[in-house]
Amino acid sequence: MSRVFNFSAGPAALPLEVLEEAKASLTDLGGSGMSVMEISHRSKAFDTIATEAEADLRELMGISDEYSVLFLQGGATQQFALLPMNLCAPGQSADYLVTGSWSKKAYKTAASVIEPNLVADGAASSYTDVPPMSEWQLNPDAAYFHMCQNETIGGVEFHELPDTGNVPIVCDMSSTILSRPIDVNRFAVIYAGAQKNIGPAGLTIIIARKDLIEKGGENLPPILRYQTQADADSMSNTPPTFAWYLSGLVFKWIKRQGGLQAMGELNKRKSNLLYSAIDGSDFYANPVALPYRSWMNIPFTLAKPELDGQFLAEAEKVGLMNLKGHRSVGGMRASIYNAVSEEAVQALVDFMAEFEKNNA
Repeated sequence: MSRVFNFSAGPAALPLEVLEEAKASLTDLGGSGMSVMEISHRSKAFDTIATEAEADLRELMGISDEYSVLFLQGGATQQFALLPMNLCAPGQSADYLVTGSWSKKAYKTAASVIEPNLVADGAASSYTDVPPMSEWQLNPDAAYFHMCQNETIGGVEFHELPDTGNVPIVCDMSSTILSRPIDVNRFAVIYAGAQKNIGPAGLTIIIARKDLIEKGGENLPPILRYQTQADADSMSNTPPTFAWYLSGLVFKWIKRQGGLQAMGELNKRKSNLLYSAIDGSDFYANPVALPYRSWMNIPFTLAKPELDGQFLAEAEKVGLMNLKGHRSVGGMRASIYNAVSEEAVQALVDFMAEFEKNNA
């Protein structure tokens, strides 16, 4: 069977080159006679895999020695609880900006641990825009300011960081990490589920300032402390070894593409191509305010919603998969992460034009 064009929001498309490389190691890693999934995480072979993956990620993102890099289980959703547990002193609050489904869940989860301060909530726009900063209720004494850089479901993305004063920024970067260059030093903590731009589901990456996690969560069970994992090189328990390995291959693949500068240029071209097709048509529409349109997750609706099912069925017939919008918002959504090629986006744009011609 030939490969299709996969626009899934996650687990998402992976580079074919990486999958082929991983395929060769499934039964025999480097002449060991064992699968990469069978070797011990304490072995020299896996130590090399882990060390190279962290070094490559640090190189790609420009991560200094002031930050710990953790490769953990549990998903980004688990961090919704672990962040306030680790970063807030007893009685201390944190700021939360709600711009969509994931930041809303982060806020609600934090409320089970602390009394978070709701800075602003984009619900009035159905999460298609961000409330102006003049309306934000920031707490200058907050332990941190939490934001989701890109809302996978609604397609709202920050292209510039807000000014939070002296309050450190904690960012859910699951949908944008590795898609373009960023200044890591602007953040206190970056966390990301792997299943979008990094690798397979089951791995979460935490990039955290050492000074914050060294003093945090002292009263927690050790397994819940970020510092425990930092002290053990992310191996206080058996890590998700295969996901870590495959993510390391993705890091090397990104380096071969030219690094994050090249990925950013590619992703900007892809998003411009699709937005141009949507904006140039009366048949398709994107609901997101222009300054906050996502490069990674592009929702769109049809002028005739009754044609949604037909659109999806015909798209699948020509190998354009996973375009159905999230059940909470409906319509369509194209997730165009790093591994989704310009060819794939062009094929989608061509199909959309043909579908409009036949059904307008």
